[in-house]
Amino acid sequence: MVVVLVGVGLWFVLAPWPQTSGKVAVASLSAPVQVLRDKWGVPHVYAQNEHDLFFAQGYVQAQDRLWQMEFNRRVGSGKLSAVLGPKTLDIDRFMRTFGLRRAAEKDWEELDEDSRAVLQAYAEGVNAYIESHRGRLPVEFTLLGIKPEPWTPVDSLTFGKLMTFNLGGNHRLELLRASFISKFGEDITQQLLPVYGADKPLIVPSGVQSYAGLGETYLEGLTAVDAILGEPGPVWGSNNWVVHGSRTATGQPLLANDTHLNLGMPNIWYENGLHGGRFESVGFTFAGVPGVVLGHNAHIAWGVSNLNPDVQDFYIEKLNDPEHPTQSEFKGQWEDLKTVSETIQIKKREPLTVNVLITRHGPIMNDVMSGDLKDAPPMALRWTGLEGSRLFQAIIQINLATNWDQFRQALSHWDMPGQNFVYADVEGNIGYQATGRTPIRPAGDQGLMPVIGWTGEHEWQGFVPFEEMPSVLNPPAGFIATANNKIVGDDYPYELAYDWDPGYRAQRITDLLKADDSITVEDMQTIQADTYSLPAEALAHYLLAVQPVNDLEARALKEVETWDWHYETDRSGAAVYQVWYWFLLKNTLDDDLGADAAGQYLAGNYERHGTFQLPMMIKLMAQADEPWFDDKTTSAVETRDDIVRRSLTDSVAWLSERYGNDPAQWTWGRLHTMTFVEAPLGQSGIRLLEKIFNSSATPARGDNFTVNAGSFRYGNPFVMVHGSSQRDIMDLSDLGNSLSIHATGQSGLIFHPHRSDFISLWQGVTYHPMLFTREKIDANTEAVLTLEPR
Repeated sequence: MVVVLVGVGLWFVLAPWPQTSGKVAVASLSAPVQVLRDKWGVPHVYAQNEHDLFFAQGYVQAQDRLWQMEFNRRVGSGKLSAVLGPKTLDIDRFMRTFGLRRAAEKDWEELDEDSRAVLQAYAEGVNAYIESHRGRLPVEFTLLGIKPEPWTPVDSLTFGKLMTFNLGGNHRLELLRASFISKFGEDITQQLLPVYGADKPLIVPSGVQSYAGLGETYLEGLTAVDAILGEPGPVWGSNNWVVHGSRTATGQPLLANDTHLNLGMPNIWYENGLHGGRFESVGFTFAGVPGVVLGHNAHIAWGVSNLNPDVQDFYIEKLNDPEHPTQSEFKGQWEDLKTVSETIQIKKREPLTVNVLITRHGPIMNDVMSGDLKDAPPMALRWTGLEGSRLFQAIIQINLATNWDQFRQALSHWDMPGQNFVYADVEGNIGYQATGRTPIRPAGDQGLMPVIGWTGEHEWQGFVPFEEMPSVLNPPAGFIATANNKIVGDDYPYELAYDWDPGYRAQRITDLLKADDSITVEDMQTIQADTYSLPAEALAHYLLAVQPVNDLEARALKEVETWDWHYETDRSGAAVYQVWYWFLLKNTLDDDLGADAAGQYLAGNYERHGTFQLPMMIKLMAQADEPWFDDKTTSAVETRDDIVRRSLTDSVAWLSERYGNDPAQWTWGRLHTMTFVEAPLGQSGIRLLEKIFNSSATPARGDNFTVNAGSFRYGNPFVMVHGSSQRDIMDLSDLGNSLSIHATGQSGLIFHPHRSDFISLWQGVTYHPMLFTREKIDANTEAVLTLEPR
């Protein structure tokens, strides 16, 4: 019996592992396709025509990531409850109400034939794999008792909507601002949520701008989505930079990119190379998405970071009947509501029908709200992503671009999500282009708060023309760096956003690039690995000024005194400082805001406010008698130095209780770890399943504000939740010298050798070669699979 059980278990685990060598006959191919998998598990597809190229890309992605693809399409389509039961009903209700899949269906109707053909061929490849492996699907399908439906082009487009929505969370801040203003007033809210600092870098500084033609609360369902997909926390962003040949050792450009997204198991990114027809690209895409989303072809290289433009607004609506509304008012007239009936299948329960009401501004979201907003007036959420998109058309055209003009033409179709693109080409040019269909609001409207929807005075006045979005080619500085910081100065005539990353990553990258005029690939790697903390450098002297009251505090302060401001895993000074800063925040804010509101501010479900506290604290700490430091719960009047002193005592007690009485052992890597979690079985609460489907805890570098980001939430210190999901460095003097890595491994199949083999490389900020030429691919090939027409 033991032998039989072990054999059956091994069969369930090993049967889904892909065939990577030999020959496989499949329907719908017109000619043989070779799939060369290198020693890192990256497939390089060689096809004789474009249909077969993308068919094969779909086939090999399904080989490696079919469960991830299935899970993500269920999230975006609101179909999780059919397999997971009522516990995911909040997610499904939110997704069905918001309508990501409805929007994806609209996108399909608007795409050009070229893009449709690619998506269709990709879907055929996925389905060819599904049909030929019905009895050997990934173990998740078996454990959950489901079979995948055929893949469709709309499934790929729905994932694009899901990613776009997660990258644009301005609606969260609208609700947070409204809540805080009602509780604390405008002055305090402005302190808590400050605008971008005037001393921080701009992406396109004044003097080199190119603007052609210018001069003439809280969502319950979304919280559930965050929990299962990964929250868009404090540094959900990215870094990218490009250096002109005038500042490199080779005389040709270098381009680096690391995107900060959810770190799950498997990673969100998938590496592949495409060689066939007009396509000759290598880089990263998402499982379920054809093409190369970021990488290079034979002529150009490109990278992205999140621009985060404000493309969402809540509109407060006036309906004709509070109980059974059929119309909404607009400019004194009653307009019929559009009603969409959505039926949600629920495992072991009767289906639930949700009637979604849609105004001219978008779906009414109240039914998926909770807390103070559950009983608010009807609120519709307008988002550019619901209004038709040509995103996938842009991806295809980027892959085919050979120069700056063609690249910008491709990006003119990139209407969502708003991104900072950096560019380099083999001719020696570097460039920057902002993308995203960004609304133009009426004068006085900032998009920071919900607005009245029935008067017509807050309607969008169109969108910023692509020709007038920030752009620059070969700037005098010799480099371009972006890190979710503010793009342009206040002289730019459009307001793209008010909420930017505070700029510490951007400042550090800029400082390092300025310091070297002969940059190498190794230098780019050093910058991507950098964990130097500008905020710690600015604030630690307040801590070091404290007189310790006992030997333990003295030894803890000694660790900070000898710290080099780098958040490396062996630095105990980093741990002492960071825990002290956490208590400094709590001791400053809790008595003024209340513990609940302070916790919401520091660790709530809003995209960027986890970063707002730092500029505020740096400003407050400059004033010893700032009223924020007075503890309202005592009769005395506390000053900054009193709170700094109290926070040291609290932090040393917290650390010693958990890690013992030797501060030298309080290393950052003990506090700050990363566990890659697979959804949903790795979140099941069943220890055995979590051990099988999740990675072990890995000591993690960086913090919320370092270039090598290791983001955590103050509500769950100091477990890493986001960071660099992938890294690449592309050398335009010889693209064969390019490097890449992502966070876990190419395979999503449990126990597969390529499931977690990237984790140690990712943690150490090391890479594998980004293979491109056939010669180098052949030299590093692990297996060759030939797909043949049936």
